[in-house]
Amino acid sequence: MSPRPDIVMIMTDQQRYDTIRALGAAHMDTPNLDRLVERGVTFSNCHVTAPSCVPCRASLFTGYYPHTNGVLANGQGWNRTWVSDLQEAGYHTVNIGKMHTIPYDAHAGFSERFVVENKDRYMEGRWFFDEWDKALAAHGLKKQQREEYRKRPDYKDRLGTFTWDLPAHLHSDRFVGGMSRWWLETKPVDKPLFLQIGFPGPHPPYDPTPDMAEKYMARDVPLPEVTEAELDALPPPFEEKRRHDVEVDHDSVSWKLDPTRDELHRMRAYYYANMEMIDREVGLILDVLEARGNLDNTIIIFTSDHGDCLGDHGLVQKWAPYEQVTRIPLIISAPGRFAGGRDVDALVQLFDLGPTILEWAGVEPDASFEARTLNPALEGKAFPGRDHVYCEQGSDVNLTGARFLTMVRSQTHKLVHFQGESYGQLFDLTADPGEQVNLWDDPDLLPEKQALLRTLMEWHVDSVVQTQNARKRIVGE
Repeated sequence: MSPRPDIVMIMTDQQRYDTIRALGAAHMDTPNLDRLVERGVTFSNCHVTAPSCVPCRASLFTGYYPHTNGVLANGQGWNRTWVSDLQEAGYHTVNIGKMHTIPYDAHAGFSERFVVENKDRYMEGRWFFDEWDKALAAHGLKKQQREEYRKRPDYKDRLGTFTWDLPAHLHSDRFVGGMSRWWLETKPVDKPLFLQIGFPGPHPPYDPTPDMAEKYMARDVPLPEVTEAELDALPPPFEEKRRHDVEVDHDSVSWKLDPTRDELHRMRAYYYANMEMIDREVGLILDVLEARGNLDNTIIIFTSDHGDCLGDHGLVQKWAPYEQVTRIPLIISAPGRFAGGRDVDALVQLFDLGPTILEWAGVEPDASFEARTLNPALEGKAFPGRDHVYCEQGSDVNLTGARFLTMVRSQTHKLVHFQGESYGQLFDLTADPGEQVNLWDDPDLLPEKQALLRTLMEWHVDSVVQTQNARKRIVGE
């Protein structure tokens, strides 16, 4: 029997599904991610459990939905993870880059952590300096960030796009990639390895190096097509989000209610350029893993924590549970274990990775987990997937117009419920895959609406029953 595998989990921040050439994105050059797709299993209908960073990551690394683990918005504390189970089972557990635990440097079950956080600001009033801050300081530099970008006369026209004009090797994604290679090349490990690599990009500011920005500025990229009818039909929280994002420049993105096509082109071009930069780093990491001599017994995961509207629906960034935000790439590559070149289009959730990884390590997932293993699909067995996927978000810095929202999605329809409100969203994903026609008040869709609302209620009831013994795992009581 093969020894327990090394597990390398590569995770980006805010990456849409339509950013990998092998998955249909003809505007992209991603040869290394294409290689993973060709050799691995792609879950093409994978959805996050929360449309923003912290609650999604807390859900992923605990195995519970946000309403169960209590992390409903950014900035809320979490640090207990199933990574501890891997550590107790004899794995050497390492994080390099972004995990987004709160506090940032919590152990979270890792034997070693090399923390890199958000790109555009000092963290928590300058008290926290991550590995990237320290590396820049050692070169007599500080990271490009909002307080400097704001001095530009064209700041409000940039929509968060700025070239990285410091030394290229100190770009956040190249830094994380380089540190990951350094660790793999220099650290001897006499036990199985779980390595989580967290790239800060393509999260804004959208900041590729000048050469990569020039490459994508010179090509056609898909641009959002938003009608006045769609904008007029937005629910009040998303209308408020549009206004808020004009007034408050989170992550160096100063939004516009009516950006020009040239401005949107630049935003998308810079975003896609940043993704090709990450693809290059992934390729270099794969080369080091191969040189290390254990690639045949290594399982590689590539995924992201959520997407980015990038102007679709008149919105920018995340928080709104449209497909551009909730649907993310998930590729698992281990040719010696799982037949590659396959696509699984069944509905799954990102946090389903938790029990899947634990099973690879020979660890029994906790019975209270709401996440479900993906291993039957990987092993080529019958795999119906989920009937519905769910996504939830509390009031947050960029979602000031809603107390709490919940999405439920089947293969054919999506419903978004806003706590305490009579309005909502209902989309027929077959007839309207772009989610531009809200059918919430359509009498012909009333049976579907009622069925999805009932599904939502039953999901919450089942969650209470299933997770009644989960508190000890979540808060350590």
